[in-house]
Amino acid sequence: MYKQQVASYFNNRTNYDASEFANRRANRFLELLSLKKGYQVLDIATGTGLIAIPVAKIVGDTGKVIGVDIASALLQQAQDKINVLNLSNIELVEVDAEYLDFQENSFDAVLCCSAVMIFENISAAFKDWYSFLKPGGIVAFNAYAETSLMTPAIIQSCFNCGIDLPNIHEPLGTVEKCEKLLKEAGFNQIEVITEQFGKYISVDDAKKIFDGNTWIHPQNLLSKLPVEQKELLKAEFANIIESSVTDKGVWHDITTFFVLARK
Repeated sequence: MYKQQVASYFNNRTNYDASEFANRRANRFLELLSLKKGYQVLDIATGTGLIAIPVAKIVGDTGKVIGVDIASALLQQAQDKINVLNLSNIELVEVDAEYLDFQENSFDAVLCCSAVMIFENISAAFKDWYSFLKPGGIVAFNAYAETSLMTPAIIQSCFNCGIDLPNIHEPLGTVEKCEKLLKEAGFNQIEVITEQFGKYISVDDAKKIFDGNTWIHPQNLLSKLPVEQKELLKAEFANIIESSVTDKGVWHDITTFFVLARK
């Protein structure tokens, strides 16, 4: 049920490539990678190919990129771009990223841009990635601080309405947590680069961030609420936003961790 919600949410994001933030994040992610021609690369939650397509150009004809995703609509967008560019070294696979079946020591790099936080079992995923990597191989992903993306205001609005909403960013919400889970999976040479993509936004734009319904988390307590209660949550969130307005607008924190490690 949860994975159906994830697939539906992303399948409905038909304008994903138009997102300024998604492109800025992908570009920064790519800047931090040390990839070479001939590399075999696994791109997890590949989406519309914002990472996979540039990586395919880097690794060249002697390399290969396998991009996996649960959202068929995003994969179709990626395939359309691949066809236009006439790239022959990318393979797209529609699959749940937590149920991959690759052989050990298959890849030089395993990448995951802005998706691992919605996995049901992040620790197990890291152990799988470690297995898929060749010795010395690179893993790279990004995550967000517990305070990012209006999460505190969303959780507070739910709490005020009697709902204990889990923080989607909690498992990887600090540098220490990112390092701990990677070490437990066997990784070393861990590096975490912290960057701020946040900015001040208008009150109206801030209020649109939470509709009282959308919350991608395995324990999503909102999906089965009656419409009336969702409207109460939305109204309470709006009240919290209004109380945080400054003369510059509303601060939208997007503290982002770019994490790299080796097997």
